[in-house]
Amino acid sequence: MLDEVERWLADRSWSAADRPLDQLLERKRAAGTTVSVVLPALDEEATVGEIVEVIRRDLIEGLPVPLVDELVVVDSGSGDRTAEVAAKAGARVVHRDEILPRIPAVRGKGEVLWRSLLATTGDVVCFVDADLRDFSSAFVSGIVGPLLTDPQVQFVKAMYDRPLGDAPGQGGRVTELVARPLLNLHWPQLAGFVQPLGGEYAVRRSLLERLPFPVGYGVELGLLVDALHTVGLDALAQVDVGVRLHRHQSGQALGRMAAAIYRTAQLRLSRAHLVRPELTQFERGPDGFVPRTYPVDTEERPPMLEIEEYAVRRVA
Repeated sequence: MLDEVERWLADRSWSAADRPLDQLLERKRAAGTTVSVVLPALDEEATVGEIVEVIRRDLIEGLPVPLVDELVVVDSGSGDRTAEVAAKAGARVVHRDEILPRIPAVRGKGEVLWRSLLATTGDVVCFVDADLRDFSSAFVSGIVGPLLTDPQVQFVKAMYDRPLGDAPGQGGRVTELVARPLLNLHWPQLAGFVQPLGGEYAVRRSLLERLPFPVGYGVELGLLVDALHTVGLDALAQVDVGVRLHRHQSGQALGRMAAAIYRTAQLRLSRAHLVRPELTQFERGPDGFVPRTYPVDTEERPPMLEIEEYAVRRVA
């Protein structure tokens, strides 16, 4: 590990308990900083309601100053009751296609996160995945904390244990098999991030609006790498928030995720075109293995500052 990264780990890795809630409220009130929490959601009716309820209970209601000013669920086309459950729990629900209708939406998590910048107004934007179980509000307060207390910090990732069933520390398979090797080999300054692909992170809007967004699963890697190049390692940080429990995906779904992440890394390494932006996987059928070919996300959204509607809102 680089000496720079060892120093960064000592200076920029914290625990959620390091910043008590009353301290965060005091700093937030003094600075006048506003915080938006965004939950990108697709068919998450089983978990999204509890997440919204916990955030409202612990970080909005009954506090002298709400830590969270805006709680938005962006529904990317759910076929279940995700939108209804989220709204009933107290979130403002916006459908992906209602945001920036001039540009036709494409499928993908990064697409939803990118559009959410137009649906929110907070100085700090905090993303939280909507499939988390046994959710703790420390996932929000922990990663927002450094942005409220240290003006030099601009991008904060959550770090946590990720069990796989009953096996501790065995989650995050794409992180260990794809993302961590890529970062260590090509961006060694980022080797200190425990969960580089985690979906829980908080960022100053002034940085987010300057970054391109891969539309699919490569969004977390892309934002992290681009943030490093834009503001430098000392502006990045991570906070331990405990244990992350969520719905695990199939091995084949993880393969598609890995391909999108590899493509995101490749684009940043060379800015060249992929020879074949597709991934073929195999499923056993009645007569043997059947090939299934899936497209790998090859589109990225430009920095939001380049979007006319966003620029008009900033002027207004």
